[in-house]
Amino acid sequence: MKLSRIALAGGVAASTVLLIAGPAAAHVSVQPVGEAAKGGYATLNFKVPNERDQASTVKLEVNFPADHPLSSVTPQAVPGWDIKIDKSKLDKPLEVHGKKITEAVSKVTWTADDSEIAPGYFQQFPVSVGALPEDADQLVFKAIQTYDNKEVVRWIEEPTEGGEEPDSPAPVLKLSAAADDHHGGGAADDAKKADAKEGDDHKGADTAASTKETHAAASSSSSDTTARTLGIIGIVIGVAGVAFGVLAGRRRSA
Repeated sequence: MKLSRIALAGGVAASTVLLIAGPAAAHVSVQPVGEAAKGGYATLNFKVPNERDQASTVKLEVNFPADHPLSSVTPQAVPGWDIKIDKSKLDKPLEVHGKKITEAVSKVTWTADDSEIAPGYFQQFPVSVGALPEDADQLVFKAIQTYDNKEVVRWIEEPTEGGEEPDSPAPVLKLSAAADDHHGGGAADDAKKADAKEGDDHKGADTAASTKETHAAASSSSSDTTARTLGIIGIVIGVAGVAFGVLAGRRRSA
């Protein structure tokens, strides 16, 4: 009886943990594809889970940080969803590749056309962004999720360092250290690898040619030695034949 009560209490406690942890974990989030390096470009996936049992998600609004405007924001087409991009004027223009950018994307909205996020499912919304700021460790994207029953969930609470996660946390993108080429570091590394491979290929070709020449020389030397040996054997056989003929002639004369 005592064991049964303990088991029951443990089950209730575990259920309580799941009930508390479940909603906190299932919120709109943002993750980079690969790295999101300071000063570089990245592809971001905004992941939207459906938290309701009796409603589907039909709209997502993502607000881009005004304190760190991004000069380039390009969403990827998502089948069944219409995309709207809003821009706003910048108080301080950005200079990108020698050009001044006076406005930047402030919000991207995805609205279900002939699709939706049904209960028990999630959807990812990819966006290519850049250049990421060099003077920040993270970017906060406030998001608003709308269900087909008109319910609106605002994922806009900014987390505090060392504090507990808010009930409706905003998606946060962590930025990694700046890469040398400001494009994720891949281009420079690939160029170095290509140069090294080319050098190795040349070395390999030179080595192969040298080996071929050595084999050819060895083969030629072997052929010369064989020819000389056969020549000497032929001479010896010839001399022996002459000597045998002379001796045979003398015996007949005797």
